[in-house]
Amino acid sequence: MPNLRQWFYDGMYRFFRPRWDTGITPPEVVSLLESGRVQGSALDLGCGTGTNSIYLARHGFSVTGVDFSPKAIELGRQKARQAGVTIDFHRGDVTRLDFLREPFELVLDIGCFHSLNQAGRDRYTANLVRLTHPGSIFMLYAFEPDGLFGNLGVTSAQAQQQFAPHFVVDRVEHGGFRKRGSNWYWFNRSSA
Repeated sequence: MPNLRQWFYDGMYRFFRPRWDTGITPPEVVSLLESGRVQGSALDLGCGTGTNSIYLARHGFSVTGVDFSPKAIELGRQKARQAGVTIDFHRGDVTRLDFLREPFELVLDIGCFHSLNQAGRDRYTANLVRLTHPGSIFMLYAFEPDGLFGNLGVTSAQAQQQFAPHFVVDRVEHGGFRKRGSNWYWFNRSSA
């Protein structure tokens, strides 16, 4: 059953072009792909209308995108067809990924994890561990807490603690978001 947050996001995609749906893949993602450090299969968590999924598919990845907004998934499928790429889009909850089986070389989350409560974060992490293997890269963009929206946000220490010992942080960079703190995290899946 949809919750208030799901209705909010689906409404945003149905009636507006949300400000986060820029249609531009962030330079941090572009840089990772240009480095050649990762190839193969990619999982885009909170994929929205598929901008980054399409970018990954155009660069040779086999891509699976998950978002809980039916409208976002519908728009993503349309955009993928127009772009001439195949993406396995799923309408689903990023904390309940039992329908996915294959391990992924790259997992991308731009602005999804930071909005989960602790129980959701724990389920998300368990799925992430199950869906990756040693050497996989997990790239996360998350807002820092600002005190205005309850649990929305994650500190650098919280992010690193949440994913340890299965993921080791490679680097953290300030996200440069004007109105509040944010960070990019590059995690490597360890053998733990």
